[in-house]
Amino acid sequence: MSDMSALSGPVLLVGCGKMGGALLGGWLDQGIAADQVVVVEPALDADRSAVPPGVTVLADAAGIAADFTPAVVIFAVKPQVMGDVVPSYGRFVAGGAVFLSIAAGTLISFFEANLGDGAAVVRVMPNTPAAVRRGMSVLCANSHASAAQQELCGGLMAAVGDTAWLDDESLMDAVTAVSGSGPAYVFYLIECLAQAGVEVGLDPELSARLALQTVAGSGELARLSDDDAAQLRINVTSPGGTTQAALQVLMADGGLQPLMTTAVEAAEKRGKELGA
Repeated sequence: MSDMSALSGPVLLVGCGKMGGALLGGWLDQGIAADQVVVVEPALDADRSAVPPGVTVLADAAGIAADFTPAVVIFAVKPQVMGDVVPSYGRFVAGGAVFLSIAAGTLISFFEANLGDGAAVVRVMPNTPAAVRRGMSVLCANSHASAAQQELCGGLMAAVGDTAWLDDESLMDAVTAVSGSGPAYVFYLIECLAQAGVEVGLDPELSARLALQTVAGSGELARLSDDDAAQLRINVTSPGGTTQAALQVLMADGGLQPLMTTAVEAAEKRGKELGA
């Protein structure tokens, strides 16, 4: 449950694609009034049926009222268009807004340079389970972001899942590699497990169902259990049984752990390249 008590003014959401839409839904569910949210999204300006009633939708920054003073501006557009989008919102620095970015690989220094001196900036890496309120978001703030502003940003992200904070922005690429990109790894695990079932004779539809529910159920068990993942694995593994036979393959030298580490390192490296 998210605490929105730190919200002292309107919310300005720039970009309302899948992640922006997930955030908007989470905020409204947690009690932010629809008339407290302004969305800038050209794709929605012509079709406002995709936005809950009461939320103001504008095609671009030029449509924002001159006296509008948001408490927070959230940038939820693609990293490659940030350079064109961000400078239009520099006028809100003087009004005390905090700027929250969900763009992968876009450094806090970029926003400081494009918004102007004194901009309070918080960078966050969420992930796609935010769409079902099971996201993981890791935040990092610059020195201009006050404790109250950080609390506000944390509350906004907590509306769609769990949150954590970093002091060292350089670790955001590692966060991206583990949790930002991580859902894709889990989805691929479901694919692989389903295909393996087919290889040993199962009907494809049944195998896909078994793989999906096994991963989903195991994740929920891990989330709710007091035991860590290693202990849960041990709990399932009977000595000399079928699970142990499979784990001897997965846990062998060159098995799943080194492969996963190599994959995460590749994602981290690419993140650093994108941010350079």
